[in-house]
Amino acid sequence: MTVAGRPRLLWVPAPRGGAGCAPLRCAGAPASVEAVWAWQTVQRVAPILAFVAVATVLAELCDAAGLFDRAAEVAAARAGGSVARLWVLVVVLSTLTTVLLSLDTTAVLLTPAVLATTQKLRLPALPFALLVVYLANAGSLLLPVSNLTNLLAQGLLHESVLAFAAQMAAPALAAVVVVVLALSWVYRADLRGRYEDPAGTPVADPVLLATAAAACGLLALGVLAGLPPWMAASVATAPLVAVTARRRRDALTWRLVPVVLVAGTLVLFLGVAAAQHHGLSTALAHLAGHGDSLAGLLRLAAAGAVGSNAVNNLPAYLALEPVAGTAVRLHALLVGTNVGPLVTVWGSLATLLWRSRCASGGLKVGAWRLAALGGVIMPMAVVAAVAALWI
Repeated sequence: MTVAGRPRLLWVPAPRGGAGCAPLRCAGAPASVEAVWAWQTVQRVAPILAFVAVATVLAELCDAAGLFDRAAEVAAARAGGSVARLWVLVVVLSTLTTVLLSLDTTAVLLTPAVLATTQKLRLPALPFALLVVYLANAGSLLLPVSNLTNLLAQGLLHESVLAFAAQMAAPALAAVVVVVLALSWVYRADLRGRYEDPAGTPVADPVLLATAAAACGLLALGVLAGLPPWMAASVATAPLVAVTARRRRDALTWRLVPVVLVAGTLVLFLGVAAAQHHGLSTALAHLAGHGDSLAGLLRLAAAGAVGSNAVNNLPAYLALEPVAGTAVRLHALLVGTNVGPLVTVWGSLATLLWRSRCASGGLKVGAWRLAALGGVIMPMAVVAAVAALWI
C-alpha cells in the first residue's frame, strides 16, 4: 500500500487474546501471549544489541590506542592558532564520530579529548563541550549505526543503508547547521582570537593507532556495503583486538563488554513492549496525530521530542513507533527522538554520559543551564530537520 506516493508500513501488533499464529505456538510449543511478544521482542533486538556490544568494544579499544586524543591534537594543530578554525574542526570531528561510531562514542570518548585540548590551549571549555554533546544528538540522523533508534527504524522499514541515508541526509544536515549556527552565535565572543600552536605529543604506539583508525574505516565500509551492523562491527573489531592483544595486552579486559548496558536496554525494550501490549500505543495515537503533511510530521516529531525530554529518547521512540504509520512519519519520529533530547540531562543516554565525563574533566554543567539553552535551540533544529524531510 502507499500513502501519497510513500510506502505504508504494515504494523503487526503483538497478539492479543490468542488470535493469530504466534511463532512459539506454530512451532508446537505452548506459550502464553506474554511469552510470545517477549520472544518476538528479543528476536527483533538481539542483532541490534549485538552491534551495540561489539561497537562499544571497538570504540573503547580505539580510545586505548589514543585515537580520539590524537584526533583532537591534530585538529588543534591544523587550526593554526585560530579559535574559529578549531571550532569548525571540532564540528567536523564530532559529526564524523557520531555518524560512524554512534552518539554515545562521541559523548563518552571524544568529550574528554576535546576538554583536555581546550585546557591545554587555555580556551573556554564550555562552548566546545556543548558543541560535542549537541552534535552527538543532532548529528545522529544520517546512518543506522549513528543511533540505536535508527537501527530500529531501518529494521522495521527494511531499508538499505544507502536508502536510509538518502532519506535522512537533508534532515541531518539541517539539524547540524542549525545547532552549529546557534551555538556559534551564543558563544561568538569566545570564538574570537588566537592561541599558541600546541607542541606535538609523541604517539605512544603508531602501529596500534593506525590499526584503530583502519578499524573505524573498515566499519564504515562494511555498513555502507550493506553488511548487517553487528557483522560489520565484528569484522572491523577483530583485527584491532588481535593487534591490541599483541601490543597492549593490558587493554583487553572483560570490562570492555558493556554487559550492564546491553542487559538494561533489553529490559527497557521488554518493558515498553509490555506497555504496548496493554494499550500504550492506543493511548498515544491521538497525541501522535496522523498524515504526511508538514503539520502532521511536526506533530509527531514534537511528541517524540517531548517524550524524550520527559523520560528518555529510546522509550519515547519505542512507544510512538507503532502509531507512526508510514515511512516518512517514522523518519519524522527519528528527528524528534534524536534531535529532541537537547533540553533535559536524561533526554538521552549520551547526554547523561557526557555530563559525567565533563564532571570528571573538571567542568560542571548545570541542568538548568542546559535546559535553558536547549529549550531555545532544540525547537529550531527539530523544525528545520522536519521541514527538510518534508520538502
